[in-house]
Amino acid sequence: MNYFTKLSIEIANKKNYLDYLFQVYPTIPDGMREIDDDVWEKIESAFNNNRKSELIHLLLSLELFPIKDSYIAYLKRDPGAIERNPGTVDRIYGRLVELGLEKIRERITQPKETNRQIGPMFKRWINKGVLGAPIYRQEEDFLKAPGNAILDGSDTQLGDFARKYLNYTGSKGLDLVAKFNNKYVVGEAKFLTDFGGHQNAQFNDAMTLLLNKDIKAVKIAILDGVLYIKGNNKMYKDITTKYSEHNIMSALVLKKFLYQI
Repeated sequence: MNYFTKLSIEIANKKNYLDYLFQVYPTIPDGMREIDDDVWEKIESAFNNNRKSELIHLLLSLELFPIKDSYIAYLKRDPGAIERNPGTVDRIYGRLVELGLEKIRERITQPKETNRQIGPMFKRWINKGVLGAPIYRQEEDFLKAPGNAILDGSDTQLGDFARKYLNYTGSKGLDLVAKFNNKYVVGEAKFLTDFGGHQNAQFNDAMTLLLNKDIKAVKIAILDGVLYIKGNNKMYKDITTKYSEHNIMSALVLKKFLYQI
């Protein structure tokens, strides 16, 4: 098994892994979403005066709609459909009435889901200088850097750089492009909070990078979360068998890995 995968498993199972991981992924929900007072007054008025279409129009203009319904996305993309489908409007309005104004306000002001905030956290952590190498925002400066270096940029920008210079053929962006000991490094960072569904897809994305033989760089999957829990879960079995020789590791051991490559 890859030494750094083994080390990551040991840290996750023997030390206060989550306490340390919080430095990388401080998943604190944002404050409550704010609703403009004038907009809320219009919502109250439409609700209290049975103006169904107006109420739905107003609620669709907000970031969160207060109920889950398979038809909401359609109405959001084609607001004109509200006038053409009175039966659907009646059905949705009935659910809103059942919910009540107080509950509607509570739902439309909910904070953003934590998992939607995770993406940028790894880069913010890197940009604090935790890896000890200079961070460059311009490609030219990064390429000319005489020693260890990290390229700062969006996922898309890092992916474009790797396609241009490192023969990266993937369609997605990257979370890390760096140069250590005269070797280029590319990586994807994921915080896998649970098993199944979207989290499995995230894991598979990272494995796709590792299996890309065309990339002219050291490839790493910087993974954290439930995959290091020992047991019969598929992620743990994959990293200890199927992908055991690949560079899979926690962000907590990334620095140690980079300085020894």
